[in-house]
Amino acid sequence: MWSYVRRISLVQWIFVALIAGIAFGANFPEAASNLKILSTIFLRMIKSIVAPMIFGTLVVGIAGHGDDVRRIGRLAWRSFLYFELATTVALFVGLGAAHLVKPGVGIALTGSVNEAKEFASKSSQVTFSGVLEHMIPQSFFEAAAHNEVLQVVFFAVIFAIALTQVKPGPAKETMLNFCEGLSQTMFKFTGIIMNYAPIGIGAAIGYVVGQSGLGVLWNLGKLVLTLYGALTVFILGVLVPIALVARIPLGRFIRAIKEPAVIAFTTSSSEAALPLAMQNMEKFGVPQRIVSFVLPTGYSFNLDGSTLYLAVASIFVAQAAGVELSFGTQMTMMLSLMITSKGVAAVARASLVILSGTLVQFGLPLEGIAIILGVDAFMDMARTTVNLIGNCLASAVMARWEGVLNIPAEEPVSV
Repeated sequence: MWSYVRRISLVQWIFVALIAGIAFGANFPEAASNLKILSTIFLRMIKSIVAPMIFGTLVVGIAGHGDDVRRIGRLAWRSFLYFELATTVALFVGLGAAHLVKPGVGIALTGSVNEAKEFASKSSQVTFSGVLEHMIPQSFFEAAAHNEVLQVVFFAVIFAIALTQVKPGPAKETMLNFCEGLSQTMFKFTGIIMNYAPIGIGAAIGYVVGQSGLGVLWNLGKLVLTLYGALTVFILGVLVPIALVARIPLGRFIRAIKEPAVIAFTTSSSEAALPLAMQNMEKFGVPQRIVSFVLPTGYSFNLDGSTLYLAVASIFVAQAAGVELSFGTQMTMMLSLMITSKGVAAVARASLVILSGTLVQFGLPLEGIAIILGVDAFMDMARTTVNLIGNCLASAVMARWEGVLNIPAEEPVSV
């Protein structure tokens, strides 16, 4: 019996907790009100990851590629230009989908009407100039202690640029190794916290069902369908046209990414699919030097699926909290997401770290994350797969742009 229990995966435990929480909240609504503390503990643990993870991953993502950027400068700026354009379009596709479907309307978070008005007043005070000013930290440690994400990002970027200018030697290697060790440790830290996820998720969904009734589940289903629909629109309306313009043969490309995409979908981890993706893209005809730069760098700076998800999820939380965000505030939020999503490796549920920081930044309730977590496993599989597809396509597009894409002739099919 124990050996069978140990074989149950985390995703399966989350599904079990999700069902148990729904049943408990529906049948014992008064008792379910006591579950909030369990989800609060999980949220506090998630918040503790934000600053160290962003700092470590951003420094390694920038300074770790410093020599490569200088050596292949043209490929670097072309890649980053492509990354920025693709992720910007993904953000606005997600924003449009969230406003079209309105999946958060009808969900009552734990805040009262007065609290919702307070959130609205805070978000309305956020301006573009205010964000720019707020990005500059007076103290890195103060910014980290208060989870000021934009300030941590600003400090990490400047720190990484300064580190690239340090002469190669023990000092530079020590700092890079420290940041690499920090980022890897925080990913393991995240894994430990995720072991508590079934309890936190079960408690959160139980509390919400107990407070709002079973009708809230329809909205969560709408959220999942909104994301899948938006990702489909992004693939067909953005990635496919890019492939056609770059003269990428779609049939060959689909066959090249099919196996790594399945791995990404089933494991919810782009890293698990990375080795096979690199191997298949080289077989597809992308030179090794381009594959080895674009794919790993894209896993930090070109997370199309994750950025689209962040746009949908942030607007979902605002709708659920009853907060009316002005157009300017939404544009500022998209800018914030565009900045803070850079450098976070494509590990399972890393987007939740960025989402939590964004919600805090714009005065939106973190309880929204607890709601999203109930169906996050479904969304994580889809956004991870799109991350992989987007980066594989980016490597092929860069090879075509550099004039070095050499797709081998198809082998004749034996009868």
